[in-house]
Amino acid sequence: MTKKIVITGIGATSPLGGTARESWEALLAGDSGARSLEHDWVATYDLPVTFAAEAKVRPDTVLERPVAKRLDPSSQLALVAAKEAFADAGSPDVPSERLGVDFSTGIGGVWTLLDAWDTLREKGPRRVMPMTVPMLMPNAPAAAVSMHFEARAYARTVASACASSTEAIANAYEHLQAGLADVVIAGGSESAIHPITIASFASMQALSRRNDDPATASRPYDVTRDGFVMGEGAAALVLETEEHALARGARIYAELAGGGVTADSHHITAPEPEGLGASRAVQLALDAAGATADDVTHINAHATSTPVGDVAEVRAMHRIFGDRIREIPVSATKAAHGHLLGGTGALEAMFATLAIVERQAPPTINVTEQDPDAPLRISPEPMPLGDEPQLVISNSFGFGGHNAVIAIRSV
Repeated sequence: MTKKIVITGIGATSPLGGTARESWEALLAGDSGARSLEHDWVATYDLPVTFAAEAKVRPDTVLERPVAKRLDPSSQLALVAAKEAFADAGSPDVPSERLGVDFSTGIGGVWTLLDAWDTLREKGPRRVMPMTVPMLMPNAPAAAVSMHFEARAYARTVASACASSTEAIANAYEHLQAGLADVVIAGGSESAIHPITIASFASMQALSRRNDDPATASRPYDVTRDGFVMGEGAAALVLETEEHALARGARIYAELAGGGVTADSHHITAPEPEGLGASRAVQLALDAAGATADDVTHINAHATSTPVGDVAEVRAMHRIFGDRIREIPVSATKAAHGHLLGGTGALEAMFATLAIVERQAPPTINVTEQDPDAPLRISPEPMPLGDEPQLVISNSFGFGGHNAVIAIRSV
């Protein structure tokens, strides 16, 4: 029998704010988290892109110093978001063996890895930190969350590029359905605003180069879009069976109604141009939710602000929704918070959840001339969603052809 899975806690630390609520309020206000980078290394390496969307609150200022020192920034961010989400859920009293963790990252501890490489070259092997490997491994965020909460049901990591944390949430749905846990902390994090990643993304022409105006650089669906803005942060959801949530008197935000995961098998960086794999992921999520395309009332789009990617996603959505895609409120929130890579899907899932609760779709900023190849209903202001039952889908697509979509329903 299919169980009803519900969302009872949310947490985030993002370029827009240090908490879920602060991030949401800044998003609704039309703020941008993109700023010029003030690090010495920007000039040292003569980087072609000199801005990004860094986390507004540094995680090592929130965590206890001994804890922060043993974690890469990606794990620090994960722990901050997970702690907020768990507290927001009322700190459920659940046996350790029934508490699970599905937490992801796209890149992992790149800062730890490359700092250690610099140390090795400059000072020799004896000066490399003993904790280097445990800090850089991609499962480190999941491990940090698991150990903090003594979650012993399982702690799993999926690394599927920019689809990672949406896939982690879809996996959590399946793990709860399979009875592997009663409560799961699910989400993702990323801290990869580093000279090597900026240089690499810029070299492949993936990043916006609007160095003179970072706040308007990410402009999904605009005819002048020229690439994405690197972002940083983490978000987490506390998920549990409805039976468990009701038994403990938990507040329920919404239902995680299902997920869909597919692969393009097309190109290592480019999306399949017609959106075939992406549309299948949407359909799988709707099937899991027992819903049809006509039930969808809002879409949080992947929409990174790249010339090719945005249109491929529109084609995928048109396959599912037909001309109705012109009527459904669509939010492209990366315009405000940038692209958090492996952490982006979890942040957008959190925003999709609050959109349901507050009955308003977040704005899409920076669109001055909408691309005619993206005939969507977007707005620079929040859009009302109405009083009827809501079904929201949140899309994430990643390098390697990874597609992940989740469906969230009002309760």
